[in-house]
Amino acid sequence: MPYSADVVRRARRVLESRKADHESRQQARLQEVYDKLPRVRQIDISLRSSMVEAAQAAFLGGANTMEQVKKANLALQAERKTLILSKFPAEYAEETPLCEKCGGSGYIGTAMCSCLAEICRQEQKKELSLLACGEHRFADFHLDYYPETVDPQYGVSPRVVMGRILSICQKYAQDFTPTSGNLLFNGSTGLGKTMLSACIATEVAEKGYSVAYETAAHLFGKLEKDHFRPDEESAEAVRKLHTCDLLIIDDLGTELPGNFTVAALYTLLNDRLLAGKPMIISTNLNIDEVRARYSPQIASRLEGSFQLLPFVGNDIRVLKNK
Repeated sequence: MPYSADVVRRARRVLESRKADHESRQQARLQEVYDKLPRVRQIDISLRSSMVEAAQAAFLGGANTMEQVKKANLALQAERKTLILSKFPAEYAEETPLCEKCGGSGYIGTAMCSCLAEICRQEQKKELSLLACGEHRFADFHLDYYPETVDPQYGVSPRVVMGRILSICQKYAQDFTPTSGNLLFNGSTGLGKTMLSACIATEVAEKGYSVAYETAAHLFGKLEKDHFRPDEESAEAVRKLHTCDLLIIDDLGTELPGNFTVAALYTLLNDRLLAGKPMIISTNLNIDEVRARYSPQIASRLEGSFQLLPFVGNDIRVLKNK
């Protein structure tokens, strides 16, 4: 689950801040103990001295001396604990690290610890929430905005069609893996394409998978910057588009057209399809319009490698404003 370098940087800053706060609280508690129980300070000084004595004994090979130091050390620790528990809660008697697994470093060897991975997950959710204008949930998707009247084109009502699409999207998010298939949301403006793609993004990100959610205009802006004005930031942004577990492109067709856009879209689609990495694309265009605006090759990949979900009904934004 490759989080972007920016997400990991932010997560590491959060972890460092939490570690500093944790150590500050422990230091404040220790000072409280010293103020009320001066004997504990003396014990801590003696314990530090005994560690030096033990190291010297080990170097000189004095087994008897080491055993004596060990017994004295254990006696001091027992006295220290008894004294603290007589005046303070149990947590004052133990100096515990922020994370028992990694000590608060965020890594166990070269592997990311679960504590840092959880912060990465939360940071990614914040990022998705900003890009999608809020954190969206399937429970907020209401089918009663869609007409119950049967549509002759589908033989059922828009509400039934959208109910099926909602179920497909919920199952996709629930069962998501880095090898899940691709979805293509197609339909007029205001039918819930952005909402459902954002719902999927939220749930998939909560499972700990890396998700890149981009409007088409924003996505092509990143690709163009990396192509014509490359720097470390643009390279990382494009790397994320290619390597994230799930890429969501919202409103394809609203970006400025041009030869670069066609070439960049083809490359991105092709690379992710060859790598078997899932995508969700929403667009107001049908396949014929995609073929005309972009290319037959791009239309072919969308037709052959994506599950098409046609959104139907009336513009929900207009209905909400009435």
